[in-house]
Amino acid sequence: MKYQKLILPLLVIGIVLLLYFFYFTPKDDLGLFSEFDTNSNTNRDIIVKVLHDKEFVQDPNGGGTIFYVEDRAGVQVKVLGPLSLPPGMDVTNRVTLRGHYHGDYFHASEVTTRN
Repeated sequence: MKYQKLILPLLVIGIVLLLYFFYFTPKDDLGLFSEFDTNSNTNRDIIVKVLHDKEFVQDPNGGGTIFYVEDRAGVQVKVLGPLSLPPGMDVTNRVTLRGHYHGDYFHASEVTTRN
């Protein structure tokens, strides 16, 4: 009888822990551009690898900085980022981009370096 009273609370605690650790904890893996809706202008975060072999250039229209990144599937995308990038962009391997994907480029409203 004592064991039957313990089973339900233990199951509930186990399910809550599983949801917390596998669903709500932040991921540190590279993201996928294929998960973005190209018809949406909603800003979302994605972790990507910075491609240092391609240059960081100022947008000729004066709107920001252009650089290239790669997602988990190896898809390389041009990024139109803000004019002032965070310090350490030239040495970091991964960044978090907040913005929206247009199919041929990613418009980043915010760029954050990662370790």
